[in-house]
Amino acid sequence: MPHPSQTRDSAEAETSGAEETVSFGYREVPRDQKAPLVRDVFELVASRYDMMNDLMSLGVHRLWKDAFVRLLDPQPGLRLIDVAGGTGDVALRVAERLAKPSGTSGSDGEIVVVDLTEGMLRQGRDRAIDRGFLEGLSWVCGDALALPLPPRSLDAYTIAFGLRNVTDIDGALAEARRVLRPGGRFLCLEFSHVVLPVLDRAYDLYSFQVLPRLGGVVAGDRDSYQYLVESIRRFPPQADLAAKLETAGFARARWRNLSGGIAAIHSGWRI
Repeated sequence: MPHPSQTRDSAEAETSGAEETVSFGYREVPRDQKAPLVRDVFELVASRYDMMNDLMSLGVHRLWKDAFVRLLDPQPGLRLIDVAGGTGDVALRVAERLAKPSGTSGSDGEIVVVDLTEGMLRQGRDRAIDRGFLEGLSWVCGDALALPLPPRSLDAYTIAFGLRNVTDIDGALAEARRVLRPGGRFLCLEFSHVVLPVLDRAYDLYSFQVLPRLGGVVAGDRDSYQYLVESIRRFPPQADLAAKLETAGFARARWRNLSGGIAAIHSGWRI
């Protein structure tokens, strides 16, 4: 009969050898597979991503992003990283606020857009060129968990509808703090948890019954939109994400619900 300590050691060895998993919607997948799966989802939907956002939210996502950028309140000389910002919805709003005088191109600031998916970045670059933003914007294919920027180099960090897709939320928040200067601003716009009793039931019905079908008809990809709906439900509630921000070293972590909590803006200051 084995000694109790031998049994314990064997169990610990089995546990340590077990492959760590993370959520991909309602599925559990090996940790190292989530980023490629997320990349595949957004490569598939990149060309119709913005149109689908309009259809899914009935255009309300535009109002949410406007409120997001107003809260950021960009000022000339701003050094900003917009993570998971592939198609440029947030970055171009900021660039417009920082636009140089008429007759010149670009913005009076530095905006780095980082996205995991090259197809999304192509959409954003094309939109920027179409709008005449040829300077002040750079587009980088990269991971929120390993940003290609030095420590304490930025004034602000934004991420809109992307934090729920990262492999490790805590790791992404730590990386956000790393690249921000002391006193730098963190802002996250994300689908969240509805706080109104009647709205939550209607939203669940719409999310699970309508959105995947809409994705299938319009984007030809029901499965990707099924994942997106499921990923929203796996995202931490507002108070839990605020607690994660504080643990990561952000001060005055707070949130503002939008449309009854369908989305929320989380903010904090790097200390």
